[in-house]
Amino acid sequence: MTPHRPDREVAIVAFAQSDHRRRTDDLSEVEMVMPVLHDVLRQTGLKTSDIGFTCSGSSDYLAGRAFSFTMALDGVGAWPPISESHVETDGAWALYEAWVKLLTGEADTALVYSYGKASPGSVRDVLTRQLDPYYLAPLWPDSVSLAALQAQALVDAGATDEPALAAIAARSREDATANPHAQLPGARPQGDYLVRPLRTGDCPPIGDGAAAVILAVGDLARELCARPAWIRGMDHRIEAHSLGVRDLTDSPSTRLAAERAGAFDAPVDTAELHAPFTSQEVVLRRALGLDDGVRINPSGGALAANPVMAAGLIRLGEAAARIHRGDSDRALAHATSGPCLQQNLVAVLEGEHRA
Repeated sequence: MTPHRPDREVAIVAFAQSDHRRRTDDLSEVEMVMPVLHDVLRQTGLKTSDIGFTCSGSSDYLAGRAFSFTMALDGVGAWPPISESHVETDGAWALYEAWVKLLTGEADTALVYSYGKASPGSVRDVLTRQLDPYYLAPLWPDSVSLAALQAQALVDAGATDEPALAAIAARSREDATANPHAQLPGARPQGDYLVRPLRTGDCPPIGDGAAAVILAVGDLARELCARPAWIRGMDHRIEAHSLGVRDLTDSPSTRLAAERAGAFDAPVDTAELHAPFTSQEVVLRRALGLDDGVRINPSGGALAANPVMAAGLIRLGEAAARIHRGDSDRALAHATSGPCLQQNLVAVLEGEHRA
């Protein structure tokens, strides 16, 4: 099925991110976000007053207090009053909301940002609170243990093995040496098992970070950016909430989101996949039909830096940045949320053809 192409053209025209660090005890969320917001606005020459819509993504569970995102608005500047919204999930979904807002014609520009500080507590335990509250959450299965269940299912199905997973980790972190913002660049040992068959090297780093993008429509996007990354399609889908009724070796929601976004209409040359665990890259590559000719996570991906609530937005930003630089012509960006790739968003970005 060919997706409907929106009447309005919307593009990512700027992307900025923080340096991702294991701890930022010396910074509040506002202090972490502000330099990123200043950077992304500087790239376009826009001021806060020029932005038609602002949307953010974060988690009160990480912050440990309700409505924590309202404090981060101090970094944006909410006076005079602005048109603003928030999603309690990864910033990729905030970008989706902003994209829809621009498609309706209610705004011509949008600022999207997200941030997460996972360092203050045990993020493995915090993430159990997103599980089914009746049957699964009371057992307190942490995020790494659930990812290990998925990894073992893949091994049992013959879809991968431990050396193949180690190769994914090595490639990702080696690619991250060219990324000045990465938390874990460069080769490193796989380490001991955290939960078999996943070793330390198969898992993402715990850390803090923030990211932001600016969206603009039509000719305005062309004025703000030499080579805009046009959003040709975007869609998100969700798996069943209960892990027991899912095939953990496959991701039908990713495949459907990609189909609806138009990812299968033409080949892509780059894919930024939000795969916090090496085994999840195996699932995503199979679901998306990505062959060896596609450059996977040239930024290093979530294995090199995984700020919770910002890592998905960073995948979209990194894919867009490659188009801005001329390193990519048609890129796929993916974001996930929840255990074992429960929720998945796919976007297709294109640069205009060069003479």
